[in-house]
Amino acid sequence: MAKRDYYEVLGVSRGAGEAEIKKAYRRAAMKYHPDRNPGDEAAAEQFKEIQEAYAVLSDDQKRAAYDRFGHAGVDGAGMGGGRPGGGDPFSDIFGDVFGDIFGGGRGGRRQAARGADLRYILELTLEEAAHGSEQKIRVPSAQPCESCEGSGAEPGTKPETCPTCGGHGDVRIQQGIFSIQQPCPQCRGSGRIVGSPCGSCQGQGRVQREKTLSVKIPAGVDTGDRIRVAGEGEAGHNGAPSGDLYVQVKVRPHELFEREGNNLICQMPVAFATAALGGELEVPTLDGRVSLKIPEGTQSGRVFRLRDKGVRSVHGDGQGDLMVMVQVETPVKLTTEQKDLLRQFEATLDQGGDRHSPRTRSWLDGVRAFFDKLAS
Repeated sequence: MAKRDYYEVLGVSRGAGEAEIKKAYRRAAMKYHPDRNPGDEAAAEQFKEIQEAYAVLSDDQKRAAYDRFGHAGVDGAGMGGGRPGGGDPFSDIFGDVFGDIFGGGRGGRRQAARGADLRYILELTLEEAAHGSEQKIRVPSAQPCESCEGSGAEPGTKPETCPTCGGHGDVRIQQGIFSIQQPCPQCRGSGRIVGSPCGSCQGQGRVQREKTLSVKIPAGVDTGDRIRVAGEGEAGHNGAPSGDLYVQVKVRPHELFEREGNNLICQMPVAFATAALGGELEVPTLDGRVSLKIPEGTQSGRVFRLRDKGVRSVHGDGQGDLMVMVQVETPVKLTTEQKDLLRQFEATLDQGGDRHSPRTRSWLDGVRAFFDKLAS
């Protein structure tokens, strides 16, 4: 029986490119592969015909001969599904597809693994976080072995190419109609075999050691902020790049200030007499002392805002404020004389009626209204 035209077998035109031919072959081979059509002799014959067509049209020299002389120009070249150098073209096509999924294309060398990132928790005082500082830290990590310069081989020797994978780091396993790529079991994906391991690192190419780093802390950082130090993580395998170090900031509680964003809050006790008569107090800030005027009649809980006395923004867009919250302090451990004076003072307040305690009168009126509502 006369052979069908190879272009017709694959369903492509004579001007079809390599990618189009490969796509058409993949589609047809999937449809007629014996594993998908068990016991179907017609499908098996058609699959054989598809392999034969692809073996010719995927080879530039054979395709040129076929285009010029037809089947006579390539008589026997496509039989048995062979390609230049042997092998199953169907396996080769699907090796391309699944090779991309499972780690690198055909013939590609498996990439060495980048080093792991590290995290370091750095505790700072509020002053260090607010003003910025330079901190020395000691970080334990895997570093390149100095004896073998990270190769893992004894000085004077070199790692050898893995004979199982030929240095690619991957091997291909045929499973039915699929060709799946996976890390080489002998070299574990590195593509190299160390015949004489380095005595310092036992062939690992890395050793554990502590290193001292100087880390610049920008002004305005707060708890939870992270500072990336590029390339200061663990060393990579087989000369791959090192990972990064992430310094995570934790600001210790302060004895005077609480922080809310870029603002600071300070609870400040004020003497009863100062709150009543007014006065001037010294207030602490992160930059030193400032003077704060307390007007007469200041009540407990009143907040005074000191502009730009908070923390500078880590993004450089302004500075927060210091919020001074007054806490009027009730005198304790009074002497008999002081108690008598306070009683006399209280009597004078009663003579003034609501004028001296407007908030008390207002509150009492609210209480009466509340109980009247309940009674009605």
